[in-house]
Amino acid sequence: MIECVPNFSEGRDLAVVQQIRDAIAAVPGVLLLGCESDADHNRSVITFVGEPIAVRCAAWAGAIVASWLIDLTKHVGVHPRIGAADVIPFVPLQGASMEDCVACAHWLAAELWREVQVPSYLYEFAARHPSRVKLEDVRRGGFELLRESTTGREPDVGGPALHPTAGASAVGARRILIACNVNLAEPDVRIAKQIAKRIRASSGGFPYVKALGLELASKGMTQVSMNLTNIEVSPLHEVYQAIVDSGAKIAETELIGFIPADAAAAAPEFLSKCRDFGPERILENRIQQARQLA
Repeated sequence: MIECVPNFSEGRDLAVVQQIRDAIAAVPGVLLLGCESDADHNRSVITFVGEPIAVRCAAWAGAIVASWLIDLTKHVGVHPRIGAADVIPFVPLQGASMEDCVACAHWLAAELWREVQVPSYLYEFAARHPSRVKLEDVRRGGFELLRESTTGREPDVGGPALHPTAGASAVGARRILIACNVNLAEPDVRIAKQIAKRIRASSGGFPYVKALGLELASKGMTQVSMNLTNIEVSPLHEVYQAIVDSGAKIAETELIGFIPADAAAAAPEFLSKCRDFGPERILENRIQQARQLA
């Protein structure tokens, strides 16, 4: 079993998100676990699992529809992005290897270029160059900068120019991660940015932690948005405690997608403030539930 968690650059027009979701769910053998949209980020995350061939075909179907319906020249949101189907990671679960996920990533990148002329950058374990391993390095400058010129930053597959409206996709293979947010009852985004800098790996914080400080205009809050990419080395409960210890006023926490059972058991304080959390947000529970409903 492989998990795929594509991030699409649309979180406001839910009719567009539904069409992408439907394209993914229509592929035989795919179990759709969840779909979440955020208006401030203007971004949606869809999670699904299945055997490698089914999952890579579903990722292809969703990315194709996204390339038709999302125009990045009109896109505004606080989250960094380079493409309509911005990030497409494959994650090994039961009985699957990282090599299986790398093969899915390489196949998908080739097919996106062949079908709709969307080029791809390959990252993490699927990367072909050391400078492309980190997603933040691939995505630096965003769509607008890469649209002007990809000289020195040519895509790994396709290009060299981006698709005029759908941009490029970052396609990768990675370990299971936790994507989560801590929303602060602090109007000054500088506080969120300071906390993000303190905890992220690139600034000398927790290893394998990526963090941004963002403004949530629709909520009157600010946010520490995080990806924890190796939860054995830097577990959620330790990173969250560092945010608590900063003294910032925490309004709520959010999970994007699902959390493994072991990580959930170790982070009761984070989950006690988590909006819309229930047993179905634990990855193992949700997979079992989806199997029963299939």
